[in-house]
Amino acid sequence: MFSKILIANRGEIAVRVIRACRELGITSVAVYSELDRNALHVRLADEAYALGGETAADSYLNTAAILDAIEQSGAEAVHPGYGFYSENADFARAITDRGVTFIGPPPAAIEVMGDKISARRAAEKVGVNGVPGTTEIIQDPDEVRRFGEEHGYPVAIKAAYGGGGRGMKVVGSAEEVDAALESAQREAESFFGRSECYIERYLTWPRHIEMQIIADQHGKTVWLGERDCSAQRRHQKLVEESPAPNFPDEVRQAMGEAAVAVAEGCDYTNAGTVEFLFQDGEFYYLEMNTRLQVEHPVSELVSGIDLVREQIRIAAGEELSFDQSDVKQDGHAIEVRINAEDPAGGRFLPSPGTISELRVPDGFGVRWDGGYEAGDAVSQFYDNLVGKLVVWGADRDTAISRMRSALAEFEVLGIATTAAAHSVILADPDFQAGEHSTKWVEESLDLSDVSGSSDGSGEIVDDEPLTRKDVVLEVNGKRFEVAAWVPETVGAAHKAKGGKPRRSASNSAGSTGSGQIAVPMQGTIVKVLVEVGQEVTEGEAVVVLEAMKMENNINADKSGTVAEVKVGPGDTVGAGDVVVIIE
Repeated sequence: MFSKILIANRGEIAVRVIRACRELGITSVAVYSELDRNALHVRLADEAYALGGETAADSYLNTAAILDAIEQSGAEAVHPGYGFYSENADFARAITDRGVTFIGPPPAAIEVMGDKISARRAAEKVGVNGVPGTTEIIQDPDEVRRFGEEHGYPVAIKAAYGGGGRGMKVVGSAEEVDAALESAQREAESFFGRSECYIERYLTWPRHIEMQIIADQHGKTVWLGERDCSAQRRHQKLVEESPAPNFPDEVRQAMGEAAVAVAEGCDYTNAGTVEFLFQDGEFYYLEMNTRLQVEHPVSELVSGIDLVREQIRIAAGEELSFDQSDVKQDGHAIEVRINAEDPAGGRFLPSPGTISELRVPDGFGVRWDGGYEAGDAVSQFYDNLVGKLVVWGADRDTAISRMRSALAEFEVLGIATTAAAHSVILADPDFQAGEHSTKWVEESLDLSDVSGSSDGSGEIVDDEPLTRKDVVLEVNGKRFEVAAWVPETVGAAHKAKGGKPRRSASNSAGSTGSGQIAVPMQGTIVKVLVEVGQEVTEGEAVVVLEAMKMENNINADKSGTVAEVKVGPGDTVGAGDVVVIIE
């Protein structure tokens, strides 16, 4: 077994792995960006090393900095979590070439399955068919138009080297192709470091069902059961549950066997997930995620198997501690993702800011996997997952009731979250009957009266001055915490950098029809769509804003002529900043 593991990630998944290491008596090593200097995962780890930088590209996607932290710490293994480098074969190979164990599949398996096109081919070789699509990288927008003409719209443009809905755009007509492809490529590059995309037919009312598999290095591959992840927005999951409701046993068995076949076909080891779309009694291979999934806790609760612990054991060369015949599904588990987003009106706008208060529910069958505590800041530069609320019940009805009770007890102040939307989802008859699809939240669910703010404010407020300060020091890149008595005002560093308190969207400059087009959240301008003198119509997009790894169109609130464009690509803006003036 390893004596020291470095976690090349942040947030709740880093916390999850740190806790598993502690249980196994393994020293945990965290890495952190400038913005995460005092983050929860850093506070909990046994050791922590600075990567530098603020954005993901400058920190958690900086291979040289991570390799340097591995060398300084003497870590014997690296757990990549999910996102960032978790499905990057080059990173895995850079780790293993140094004699350090990568806690995940072999680089060759990541290459086959990380490239969604080669993954489709690999699945087809073992008799598992996917949704009709291409097996080539998109080189020109006309390829998308030709595919749409042949198969009909809508079609999906998808990141070839990613997952989780990032870098995926649904195209409803030929006129939308150019902008959608450009946006998908930008998101894919930002989140996965690769911009390549491919095309797939977009099913009309599918369910998203995935199989958790795990394989050791001794030839044993096991499927642990399915998860239904159909409640989504922007093709990213909101609610996951296991087992899937209204799911025939014979389909479950066939899908589990198909997942094992796909894994064995690429000599896969460690934990992974094979995703499928299910519609009209048929299932189609979607992709394989060569990593631990965000929603792994629901599989843990119904199977009784600690997936992170098994990941570490397998990477250390140990055999799986169970066989397929040992796997049982006991009860029902549901997970909701608490994201820093305001779901008001179904918009799900990112809501970065400082968490002023956080109260999580407790009780029998309730679990909280979080990456933040009260006082921590949720940055615009990273994914907006605050934590995951998970419940277990003897059956689905009990699990739904328990989750609704837990959500009523959950409280967070300072940022908007998706918690209120989850309450609406869990109470809806379609969800309770298990009749929802991947399009249900955006097309059928009424969120018009929902607000994500618990306190009606998204402001960051300076704290009162403190005499005692816990100061973070770095010595040769290694992090230490010391207590010091200093006359320093909290927030001074933020102000010195030119920061300013953020306002909630409701307080943003400009009102409906004013022509003062303001952004509702902090973020980065990635594209300006208009120029001075251009005629625009109400509802037309004027700029594209990236916040928390998601692109958002900022639209004109009235028709008129563009009088001024106040921003350019790459500019950072705060909530309420006016970006375009229309007269």
